[in-house]
Amino acid sequence: MKNILDRDVPKKVSSYIDLEPYYGSSNKDIIKSNDKLIGFEEVLDKLDIKDGMTISFHHHFREGDIILNKIIENLAERGVENLTLAPSSLTNVHSDTVIENVKKGVIKKIHTSGLRGKLGEEISNGLMEEPVIIRSHGGRAGAIETGRLDIDIAFIAAPTADIAGNVSGAEGPSACGALGYAAVDARNAKKTVAFTDNIVDFPVKSISIPQRLVDYVVEVNQIGDPSKIAKGALRKSVDTPPKNMIVASKVAEIIRGSRYFKEDFSLQTGSGSISLETISLLKKIMIEKEITGSFLMGGITSGHVDLLENGLFKKIFDTQSFDIGAVESINKNKLHLEIDASDYANPFNKGPLVNNLDFVILSALEIDLDFNVNVLTGSDGVLRGASGGHSDTAFGSNISIIVAPSIRGRMPTIKESVTTVITPGSDIDILVTERGICVNPKREDIKEDIRKNTSLDIIEINELKEKIESITKPANSIEFKDNIVGLVEYRDGTIIDVVREIK
Repeated sequence: MKNILDRDVPKKVSSYIDLEPYYGSSNKDIIKSNDKLIGFEEVLDKLDIKDGMTISFHHHFREGDIILNKIIENLAERGVENLTLAPSSLTNVHSDTVIENVKKGVIKKIHTSGLRGKLGEEISNGLMEEPVIIRSHGGRAGAIETGRLDIDIAFIAAPTADIAGNVSGAEGPSACGALGYAAVDARNAKKTVAFTDNIVDFPVKSISIPQRLVDYVVEVNQIGDPSKIAKGALRKSVDTPPKNMIVASKVAEIIRGSRYFKEDFSLQTGSGSISLETISLLKKIMIEKEITGSFLMGGITSGHVDLLENGLFKKIFDTQSFDIGAVESINKNKLHLEIDASDYANPFNKGPLVNNLDFVILSALEIDLDFNVNVLTGSDGVLRGASGGHSDTAFGSNISIIVAPSIRGRMPTIKESVTTVITPGSDIDILVTERGICVNPKREDIKEDIRKNTSLDIIEINELKEKIESITKPANSIEFKDNIVGLVEYRDGTIIDVVREIK
């Protein structure tokens, strides 16, 4: 057959069949211009968002996020209904808008890692007809990349962008640092829109999300308030409570005495005051022992940056920057590396970084006699937390350490059975409270290290439970209706527990 250049070309050759002749360089749907800048209303017209679509957002701005509410309100005005809302997490700032638009029928389903504030309370009391799907950060990345969570449109709050669609989280007046959750969405969504309040000349200095993944760029007045990133994330007060200091000192001593505390060990901590205080104590121990760690990972704070800048760790892997110090570091330090949520914790890729962890320090709202952990529902059964990377890191690390006060709000932390299982006890190794240390019976190696290399005492978890209950009354039982308001997925997509409507 002849192509447009009058050249004879075959329809098939050997096993190559259905060959197509060249019809001209403009015949196919190939993008010629890299100028993707477009207006707000125009982009919504072009996206042609229909009833029943799935839309996603990221939560790197946490309580300072603006874009999610703005988009939902505009779609409501356009009469769109039955949407599946699939953000990486939801915070208090989203509550009113999401609640209003669930009631209006704009939002039918929610897939997320966390729920807080008024939204969590409303859902726990039967707001939605469809149960919310709760996933860990790694489980969410896995669901997206395997097609179980199919995103039609990803909306990205981009601190800096150029007209070609290159996006940076580390630059600009609204810099939020790593865009680890948004990157997975951009790579897999059918369409991706970057909203920015800082357009720069091509190309941006440091690329978090490349132009090949972005369909449109929209310039707006403001995408978010970076001063509110730390709100709800960091829980270190000026004066750390004495009981938290006690727990932190025990954790530091456990790590010091562990066989895994050696040159090139790796560490991830949470953002609570105990974890942050532990970092300070470990710094002194590492200097004293002349030990250099391999990498730090997770939500990154100024405390982690301090360890990197003092040469105590070789690298930081950052999926989400938790304070301004971390944001500034990722912009200037080539050893502070941005990674996406799939690299971090997707159980279905060929090697998530959580599998390289030696120690992870995690919090808990509740833990039970089988070491199952709840970080999602409060003592009243209301949704008020997030799965986050809890089960991902607990599974992947050599030692997972749960830190918690023994009593929270006059309620014991240890229960016969937790309200909601987020992380199974099989993946939890140690519980550390100010009143005692419990080691999972399956980890005799940890018991041996603590007894041999520290002066710390170990107590059985049932004994610690009795000890705490001699001070406070046992936890109240919560009454639930049969209606399921939430399905909790383990990181592999299986259902590990459900959340029921409060009675």
